[in-house]
Amino acid sequence: MTEKEQFQRAFAPLHASPDTLTEVMKMTEQKHGKRALRRAATLGLAAALVLALGSVAYASDLGGIQRTVQLWFKGDQTDAVITVDPGHYTLHYTDQDGTEHEMDGGGVAIEDDSTERPMTENEIFEQLSEPEVIYEDDGTVMLYYRGQSLDITDRFDESGLCHVLLRDEENGEKTLFITVKYQEGYSYNSVKYEDPS
Repeated sequence: MTEKEQFQRAFAPLHASPDTLTEVMKMTEQKHGKRALRRAATLGLAAALVLALGSVAYASDLGGIQRTVQLWFKGDQTDAVITVDPGHYTLHYTDQDGTEHEMDGGGVAIEDDSTERPMTENEIFEQLSEPEVIYEDDGTVMLYYRGQSLDITDRFDESGLCHVLLRDEENGEKTLFITVKYQEGYSYNSVKYEDPS
């Protein structure tokens, strides 16, 4: 869908109220001695109408707010178009092979009093910046974090655990202690390796 079609789709359901249209028509029909004054008033009302309709489109949240961001996918920094709604995101990006991808995600955060709330935009971006463990079709297990990619296939012990220490030099020498349980998930901490139990 082109940008023009998206714009038309976003504003198609918006219409001015009959009172507003009547007011515009009355203003254009009134005959004043000074044509410039009438033209200025009409332009002012039209500008106000455009702003009002824009506010309605924003308030009705027609698909969230889209923006282009740079994120890391499989060790490569990638431009992506993201739409963020409270607790949810939709992401579109094109990989190095030219293949287009779409991702959805999000979730809830649990407060100290055990209540749930939708994740904020900052929490969603933090989630998208986490390390990523990918199990490839050929049996290879890859760990990706920002610009780093590491084959950890041969690092699992007999209990299916793998411990990896990463340093993020771009983020102020931040250290990540990553614990991977084969095919069951992973955790990371900036202080120590997590206990898998």
